[in-house]
Amino acid sequence: MNKETNNINANGIGFYGLLAIVFITLKLIGIINWSWFWVLSPIWIPFAIWLVIIVVILVCVLIKRDLRR
Repeated sequence: MNKETNNINANGIGFYGLLAIVFITLKLIGIINWSWFWVLSPIWIPFAIWLVIIVVILVCVLIKRDLRR
């Protein structure tokens, strides 16, 4: 028997990558005068959000573990 499988690969640049490219382009041609910190923010902000979520979950797990003792 031959079963068909639907494999969907969502490869691409994504919203934040596209936004970063737009900001970098605008910075390089002189339309915006932001610092590079903010121009590159679409790249690092999603990682920072995930890091905060992981830290909050870890703290909650550690507090719950200590309360059980």
